[in-house]
Amino acid sequence: MPTVSVKWQKELYPAVEIDTTQPPYVFKCQLYDLTGVPPERQKIMMKGHGLLKDDSDWSKLGVKEGQKIMMMGTADEIVKAPEKGPVFMEDLPEEEQAVAVGHSAGLFNLGNTCYMNSTMQCLHSVPELKSALIDYPQAGRSGDLDQSSHLLTVATRDLFSELDKNVKPVAPMQFWMVLRKKYPQFGQLHNGSFMQQDAEECWTQILYTLSQALRSPNSSVNHDTVKELFGIDLVSRVHCAESGEDSSETESIYALKCHISHEVNHLHEGLKHGLKSELEKASPSLGRSAVYVKDSRINGLPKYLTIQFVRFFWKRESNQKAKILRKVDYPLELDIFDLCSDDLRKKLEAPRQKLRDEDGRKAGLKLKEKKSASVDNDVKMSDAEPSNASEESSKATPVEGLASDKNEQLTGVYDLVAVLTHKGRSADSGHYVAWVKQENGKWIQFDDDNPIPQKEEDITKLSGGGDWHMAYICMYKARTIAM
Repeated sequence: MPTVSVKWQKELYPAVEIDTTQPPYVFKCQLYDLTGVPPERQKIMMKGHGLLKDDSDWSKLGVKEGQKIMMMGTADEIVKAPEKGPVFMEDLPEEEQAVAVGHSAGLFNLGNTCYMNSTMQCLHSVPELKSALIDYPQAGRSGDLDQSSHLLTVATRDLFSELDKNVKPVAPMQFWMVLRKKYPQFGQLHNGSFMQQDAEECWTQILYTLSQALRSPNSSVNHDTVKELFGIDLVSRVHCAESGEDSSETESIYALKCHISHEVNHLHEGLKHGLKSELEKASPSLGRSAVYVKDSRINGLPKYLTIQFVRFFWKRESNQKAKILRKVDYPLELDIFDLCSDDLRKKLEAPRQKLRDEDGRKAGLKLKEKKSASVDNDVKMSDAEPSNASEESSKATPVEGLASDKNEQLTGVYDLVAVLTHKGRSADSGHYVAWVKQENGKWIQFDDDNPIPQKEEDITKLSGGGDWHMAYICMYKARTIAM
């Protein structure tokens, strides 16, 4: 990579590396980090070629080692705090501004990287994942983790940190570079530009890498943070009607599939379709291949339930992933009790009963005589007056899964906290956007570097049926109850 010097106003930056495998926009993001001049305001003069454009071809510009480049443009104004008087948001440090604004920073698009930006904004909304990354040591956890996975984990931690302490958009250059090194498919080029990629593939690969890196170094504990946060345990019955063979299987996955057909109008219907499938395999009793039906049920719940809408399929005629535009409604509150195994349902009964009782109290449906001094305590689930169900719940078997406290139990009820949408007709084209619920309860649309507040009632309108943004991945957070 050639190293150049950049002259801007009275400043001279003597050693700026240019990665000629990346578009000039990435170089502009580097200069933004150095100077504070946003890429859209930069005018970069290339000797003999005029202004540098975002899609210019480096090979035709003849950049030489040590070349001097002139940049013009004004940096974002930094408002100085008055010595006395009121303190305005602009006067606060960026970390305090981020808290005051109520949402984290956006991410610059480095050239068809909206799939990556939207994925990272959704995962960034999981505080338990951020906590685990903060505890991840710079040197790595174990010797069996390959270097590229370690570097991607560190880059994820650093990017989340940058998002938390900034109001201005962040250029995820280091993360993108490491992601492409670990997974070269995300570095595919077409006519000199980086290609659009599938956000679901990006999501899956990042979670897989983090699951390897964030495992406990103590093998006796077998603590897997990512599995506890996102892992779904399935138990399946595999039956062959022709031979009468019956067997059972168990597996762990990180997302449920919502299969879409002409019969599916709602997420719940698509999930039921996704848990039932046909497969062809060798039958020992028949001595040949036979068709088996695999019927799965959820046997272990995560803290965060991820659902992928299977909207893309391979179309042979056009040799690309085509998109199913059918409208599929999804709720803000999702109850998956009926998708669970019998064993898990039994474990969920007591927590669910207590949750219903608590919801009834909050709604004023089951008011009982209380002393005025005990009103505040009634709000706390742990201090609520026990009904017959809650008396039984104290002896109930803990529900498998992760909760913020060992006394918190999962209920099978989940609240929507993030939606990753796609606009366009193909997974490898179009535009991806993240819609994320903040800690203050407000929804923010992260369209790359542009965070836009949204109303909650508009989030469920991203259900498809046209060319507008439609849900591709939904992430729900478990509603827990103190037992």
